[in-house]
Amino acid sequence: MKQLLLALMILSTLSCSKRADPTAVQLEKDFEQMMAGCTLVGHSMQSNREGLSGEERYEIAKATKVSGDTWLLQSTMKIGGKQWPLPLPVTIKWAGDTPVITVTDLAIPGMGSYTARVVLYRDQYAGTWSGKTASGQLFGKIVH
Repeated sequence: MKQLLLALMILSTLSCSKRADPTAVQLEKDFEQMMAGCTLVGHSMQSNREGLSGEERYEIAKATKVSGDTWLLQSTMKIGGKQWPLPLPVTIKWAGDTPVITVTDLAIPGMGSYTARVVLYRDQYAGTWSGKTASGQLFGKIVH
């Protein structure tokens, strides 16, 4: 009888400590907070070359849900030593509780069209990218 009570207490404790799955609303709120005023700081590499790029920085002021899976990332990009605003419409897909930035043939003025899948989790990001003449991987930290 004591063993049965002990087993029931253990099972009860385990089931109470299980964290509830976050709702879609909470996931989206967490994503907005993750992207607010952050900089993705990292490196990329091209599939047909050895080695990493120099440090790359992608500044994001905020992420705003437009509709459905479409979000607008208010970002800036450094071109020729000058910062330029670059609003990027992206699709966010969810792998459980993890947002994945998804773009397919997204035209970026002055740079060309790109396809990418970038996973964002806690304070890190990693993914793949491809353009007209090159492709590769990217990874780094999400810094606030």
